[in-house]
Amino acid sequence: MLKLVFVDMDGTFLDSAKAITPENASALDAAASAGVMVVPCTGRNLAGLPPELLAHPSVRYAVCANGAVVAEVAGGRTLREVTIDKDLVLSLYQRLRDRPVTFDLFADGTVYAERERFSLIERLELSEATKEFVRSVRTVYDASLEDQLSRIGEVCRLNVFYRRPEDRDAVCALVDAEPSLRRASSLPCNIEVTDRRAHKGAGLLWLCEHLGVAPQDCIAFGDGDNDLTMLAAAGDGVAMANAAPEVKAAADHLTASCDESGVARYLEPILASLAPASTN
Repeated sequence: MLKLVFVDMDGTFLDSAKAITPENASALDAAASAGVMVVPCTGRNLAGLPPELLAHPSVRYAVCANGAVVAEVAGGRTLREVTIDKDLVLSLYQRLRDRPVTFDLFADGTVYAERERFSLIERLELSEATKEFVRSVRTVYDASLEDQLSRIGEVCRLNVFYRRPEDRDAVCALVDAEPSLRRASSLPCNIEVTDRRAHKGAGLLWLCEHLGVAPQDCIAFGDGDNDLTMLAAAGDGVAMANAAPEVKAAADHLTASCDESGVARYLEPILASLAPASTN
């Protein structure tokens, strides 16, 4: 029986305008009535999730930073965190600092962005809605990265935006040469770096074990490269119509696009078949 629904945010539960459609909002209500928990499983940090989602009674946990963080929504308590050694973060930065790329640090529940690299966002081939979101969740700093690392908490994820293929190749080569790291992507111009043990699938499995839920009793929805491990870990992995070809190929099922409320369309008959949760 369905117990948990894991949903990627951008390009999956959120539409192209970064909004929750009315149909997806209704699916949250139906999940709550059926006693099914909805778990955001995202590259974002907890503070970057829509407030109306965090306030919904069906949403009690979130898997953030591509699986590096599992948190309780109420109070924001971190249940699990897998971090990247700061010496390794600095080493990667030193080898990339002369390239026109960003080097964003996910730590302390926010995203720290170096001011001199922040303007690169404006030149990326992204929708205005995506650019606005990226700007809104970043804390810009003026210090050197070395000084910034000494001031902040542990780093759970790195994000690199790039424009040129040669810069992407350089970043990928550096990450692939480090056995303790892994990379993924959720946009055509970014690379997301975490510890090798941190990915969405690992976050899903950890939360299932924490709650005593079998992964077979879970559905996961995604559209991007960073969703592949999550779709594989869940009993039913569902790709959006707007998903990357490799994600569609790996999924158990397909649904409509994010702009067509694909999550709600897929869940509606399943949730309708479940008896409402007991109120006793």
